[in-house]
Amino acid sequence: MPWDLLLTLLPIAVVLIALLVFRRPADISGVIGWGVIALVAFFFFQTSWEVIARSTAAGFIRSFPVSMIVAASLLQMALMEKTGALKRVVLFIKTLASDNRAVSIMMVSIGFGTLMVAVGATPVSVLPPILIAMGYTTYVAIALPAIGYDSLCTYALLGAPIVVFVDFANRHLGLPPDHVNAVTLSQAGMVFYKFLPVVSTLIGFGMLWIVGRGKAMREGALPCLVTGGVIAVVAYFTNRQDNLVVLTGVFCGLAVIVAMVLYLKIGGKRVIDASRLTVEEKQYAAGFSLFRALTPWLLLIGLILVLNLPKPIFEFLYGVGEQNKAMRLPITGLTANEVPISTRALWQAYTWIFVSTFLAIPLLRPTKAQLADTFRVWFKRAPRPVFAAAIFFAIGEIMEMTGWNMHKAVYNEAGEFVRMGGYAVPSMVQVLADYSANAFQGAYGAIAAFIGLLGGFVTGSEASTIATFATYTMKTSNQLWPLDQAGGLEAMLIVTAGLAFGGGLASVISPAKLQNAAASIDKIGEEGKVMRVAFVLSLILTSVTAAFVMGLLAFNK
Repeated sequence: MPWDLLLTLLPIAVVLIALLVFRRPADISGVIGWGVIALVAFFFFQTSWEVIARSTAAGFIRSFPVSMIVAASLLQMALMEKTGALKRVVLFIKTLASDNRAVSIMMVSIGFGTLMVAVGATPVSVLPPILIAMGYTTYVAIALPAIGYDSLCTYALLGAPIVVFVDFANRHLGLPPDHVNAVTLSQAGMVFYKFLPVVSTLIGFGMLWIVGRGKAMREGALPCLVTGGVIAVVAYFTNRQDNLVVLTGVFCGLAVIVAMVLYLKIGGKRVIDASRLTVEEKQYAAGFSLFRALTPWLLLIGLILVLNLPKPIFEFLYGVGEQNKAMRLPITGLTANEVPISTRALWQAYTWIFVSTFLAIPLLRPTKAQLADTFRVWFKRAPRPVFAAAIFFAIGEIMEMTGWNMHKAVYNEAGEFVRMGGYAVPSMVQVLADYSANAFQGAYGAIAAFIGLLGGFVTGSEASTIATFATYTMKTSNQLWPLDQAGGLEAMLIVTAGLAFGGGLASVISPAKLQNAAASIDKIGEEGKVMRVAFVLSLILTSVTAAFVMGLLAFNK
């Protein structure tokens, strides 16, 4: 194996060994990977420590759409937990669709799971106790929350992964967001949408198989198909408009819940069965209104709708057009190549999760002790997952900037000075792209989905997978389907969307997520049983995604 490829793969291999062999958590494994990649970049890719430091800082800032949402949502969840609001929501979900197992799975795991993760909640922490209370086994209670929202992972955290995807695509193309040829949210959204009808329906059948194998799949076929169809219809319309793309998860989750309610009503079944609650739970529910318990999420959804539905407001805050350019709130002078980083802090979801949380405090009326406990728990829980999200963005940034010389003068063909800074040697990303294009040729479209699955397993999230591997995937795609040829840009978006979906599907085999689900019902260790079955399921779903990528590429020709 050539030394440059071997050294490029070394940091990824080290992270995998740290995760799988030494069982280190994602943040520690990420730090180890960062250290290895920094040393390789310095000693073997002619990268100065200044470039490494700048790239690390730039990576942390680029991670804000994910890392800061993690911080904001953990604060909101801590407030809801300590005030008892979360308990009230759990009691409500516990009473739903008790007469139809398939409908309850679609409504709770996909409907509520998608809605919760869209607004920043964590289904793997909240849903397992509910499923146990609904009579499901420990195995099912751990597995379903980890897979239920997978098909819409791209729209988790109010669309954070697709926002990251668009930013990386335009960065790769060297285009500012207001350029006529820049990739838009809706353009990327319509590519991602093509995967949703198939993947979301298969995930529904996968959950039914986990619950009751073939019998459950046959009995629940209609609710499952209805769920997949509803997601397909709603996502089709939301992804056609830039200002609605980030709301896809919210609207799809709500639509699935409404569809399952109608399904039960048409079939003459009960939607809510309060008999599932104990006497103490009924008393608690009577003393804590559901509306009050939901105020943090209702305020957040209301704010996001106000800021995104009216197109002029969306375009202003997102920084569309020259007249709104300042609203991108760029950070300049930090990156090694001096390209500004658009933060869009006043539009990003994390800002409004913080705002909705603080606005909800007077409505939830926490005591001083509850408020103090909220911040104590937040300070305890937030730092490590926030850092874990950020460190993989830094690793991806270093991979892209290895070989960059800030003091290299670049001239045009006429011998005129253009700028300072250029690649002294090919970057790690370029090395991977060159070898991948030569090794896989046209089959790379399928391979990208499995690279995404690996990336999601390593980094723990779809957005971090995009940050780490998207530029490499785009460069490889451009070598196989050049941008200057018809369909080149569409091919790049399709292949990279396959990578992203693979990263999302890794949720069901993510050690951190499965362990989180097991811990929420005091069954640490049981996640290993789920992992074995989930691994097979994730391979099947990723294989379907890979085949779908190849089909879209063939059609794109």
